[in-house]
Amino acid sequence: MNIKISVGQLHGKVNMISSKSDVHRLLVASALADGPTEILMNGSSADIEATISCLKELGCRIEKTEGGLRVTPAPPFQASVAVLDCGESGSTLRFLLPVAGALGRNALFEGHGRLPQRPIGVLKGQMEQHGCRFNAEHLPLEISGHLTGGVYELPGNISSQFITGLLFALPLLEKDSEIRLTTAVESAGYIQMTLHTLSRFGIEVETREQGYAIKGGQKYHSPGVIQAAGDWSNAAFWLTAGAVGSEVTCCGLQMDSPQGDKAILPILERFGATITIGEDSVTAKGGKLKGCKIDASQIPDLVPILSVAAAMAEGDTHIVNAGRLRIKESDRLRAIADCLGRLGVQVEELEDALVIHGGSREASYREIHIDSYQDHRIVMSAAVAGAVMGQPLMIEGAEAVGKSYPGFFAEFIRLGGGADVL
Repeated sequence: MNIKISVGQLHGKVNMISSKSDVHRLLVASALADGPTEILMNGSSADIEATISCLKELGCRIEKTEGGLRVTPAPPFQASVAVLDCGESGSTLRFLLPVAGALGRNALFEGHGRLPQRPIGVLKGQMEQHGCRFNAEHLPLEISGHLTGGVYELPGNISSQFITGLLFALPLLEKDSEIRLTTAVESAGYIQMTLHTLSRFGIEVETREQGYAIKGGQKYHSPGVIQAAGDWSNAAFWLTAGAVGSEVTCCGLQMDSPQGDKAILPILERFGATITIGEDSVTAKGGKLKGCKIDASQIPDLVPILSVAAAMAEGDTHIVNAGRLRIKESDRLRAIADCLGRLGVQVEELEDALVIHGGSREASYREIHIDSYQDHRIVMSAAVAGAVMGQPLMIEGAEAVGKSYPGFFAEFIRLGGGADVL
């Protein structure tokens, strides 16, 4: 699907969809609980549907309700091989690999897009040292055996999803376990989200200086009804649009959320935007923006849209510690540099960093073609860039937004943007 973006000032209010990251976690915990759980949520996405499909294949019953989803856990002692199609969702794959191992389920994992190329070697190695067997290095692969407790050692700077998957699985084992981290943690906010979810289901995890201690033999207790949080990651696109343009308010957000991408607020303020916090809403209003330095180690998913803010700011913006963006749905450093370069912005692409020279762009009235790289965050960033820069452009492969935010373009148009499907 190609979408033509025309000039339009983005202004107004958006009711935020539920956090994809939060819903993934609530689904997995609900599937492991001692009774049914109703998850109250606003909207879904391709990644969420992948997790739902996999949990159903593991024997769970998941039904849509007026307010969200009702999850009934699977009965024990299922011997059949489960075929788990993870779509393009890294969370689905990396959360459910250890969970399937802890349940002793033989499972065939499949995936699409770049997912088969995304790294799982560290997690695979630790699972193999603790009772599981893999028949391949990358997807598709089949696992068998039964995960055992003990000490798991892995770096904290490859993927927080490895740690989350183990945190879900290890409480189910008979023996106590420990996760020892050999490097500093990146994307720590996502691990905090996992710990928060576990606590809501009665699972205890001790946080230590170099990792986590998890007692075995624990049981997940359903809270009955649980509310999914609003999505700070996707709110960042609208808040940035407000910061570089007119004024945008995002409703349905919690300031006490453990989501790491809540960091969008202080970063936009450092650029020079005005941020106003309400009871359950946040408003971003434009100002005279200036470049700044951004450490991406804890907020990799914000980098694409923050790059748009950097392009609109005066002076240089340095985005550092961003090497992990090369192993996302696309090589995001390359995709960002290409996208902004086509829009006339000067960008230096380094091995693990970007230097964006803001305020130097020359306006063009010809239509520019942007490759989505089949990456949802590149699509949304390009759409915001086209609107706020006043640059007509064509996004090729715009259907990638369905991975996390299927309703993005409907909201984009409602806020005043122009988007025509060709």
